[in-house]
Amino acid sequence: MAEAVKRAFKYRFHPTPAQAEQLERTFGCVRLVYNRALEARTRVWSVNRQSTTYGEMSAWLTEWKRTEALAFLNEVSSVPLQQTLRHLQSAIAAFRDRRSRYPRFKSKRRSRASAEYTRSAFRWRNGQLTLAKMKRHLNIVWSRPLPEGAAPSTVTVSRDPSGRWFVSLQVDDNTVRSLPPVGEMVGIDVGIAHLATLSTGEKVPNPRYEKADRRRLARAQRQLARKATGSANRARARLKVARIHARISDRRHDHLHKLSTRLVRENQTVVIEDLSVRTMIRNRRLSRAISDAAWSELRRMLEYKAAWFGRTLIVINRWHPSSKLCSDCGWLNSPMPLAARTWACVECGTEHDRDINAAKNILAAGLAERRNACGADVRPHGNSPIGQSAVKQEGLRATAGILALPGQNDVKLALPPSRTVR
Repeated sequence: MAEAVKRAFKYRFHPTPAQAEQLERTFGCVRLVYNRALEARTRVWSVNRQSTTYGEMSAWLTEWKRTEALAFLNEVSSVPLQQTLRHLQSAIAAFRDRRSRYPRFKSKRRSRASAEYTRSAFRWRNGQLTLAKMKRHLNIVWSRPLPEGAAPSTVTVSRDPSGRWFVSLQVDDNTVRSLPPVGEMVGIDVGIAHLATLSTGEKVPNPRYEKADRRRLARAQRQLARKATGSANRARARLKVARIHARISDRRHDHLHKLSTRLVRENQTVVIEDLSVRTMIRNRRLSRAISDAAWSELRRMLEYKAAWFGRTLIVINRWHPSSKLCSDCGWLNSPMPLAARTWACVECGTEHDRDINAAKNILAAGLAERRNACGADVRPHGNSPIGQSAVKQEGLRATAGILALPGQNDVKLALPPSRTVR
């Protein structure tokens, strides 16, 4: 029997006024506990150079609940408060492992409002979900059924800036099966003019959903800027802006889900580049277009779907000169500007479409990397030693001047200055 896969099924729901009030109070308490714990443990490290464990933060929470100023923390379920401390502990661990930045304080307006409940804080009975401190079950819009016999192990309730309420149910799904093996392999070169160019020659158009709604969004933002701060008109204008952003995000995610599912179903091996999107969006001219393309989200979807369905995803080095390397003879051509969409190889004379050629090279590099990992001696660009040496030289030039990261024992916490949390 196949091992169960943990999946999250997200649904909209419509809370009653009493449920909405209780959840709003829970969101506020979760944010307060997270910020206070972050401030306290940051101060402990700054003053005493001592790390803080989850158990110590949990003891802090108990003491806070006993004070008169924070007695309202007892009015909400204790489970979401404990869960937010676990999330903070995980965020600190990710920072120490250099997988993310130091955690930031949660903002009332800019942070996602959410609360996580474990099994002890909700009741699941006959397909109805009832959260702790609530008398009625949630009115969930079941847009798709849960796997047969599945029961949620964790429930996350959230509200987006546009005012929509969502509940995410994490379940063990036994219905996920590896797909039948196929002989197809594909390399993917992502871009702006085309969202993805495949080594087969297919070019997937970039829908540019943000650009399509840019005028509408700009008009709504101008209207918001003219409203008085704190007025009801400003609240309505802010909601209008949030709804436009939600429409853009929903359409983008729908397109990426369909594209990633098709690529994983049709190919046994998928090869992509390891792009540093965070660095690329510093380009003032391209940052908006790069953010709208959502390359990182496409990679994330390909990763977990490949793991689900028994496919192989290979990520090659970002310094691989895929655009300048001739996919026919392996000759490394001179640097070319981004405006050059077609070029001819000076060695063999082959005419190349820049993106298709890059996708072919990405596929070849990924297959060579996998074979070398298995112990085989493979030249990724045919039998030409020229192509191989050229790739090595390009890698040396591209990485010149980049300092090696210090060892794990040399990591030091760069803590922000302490501040008062309100």
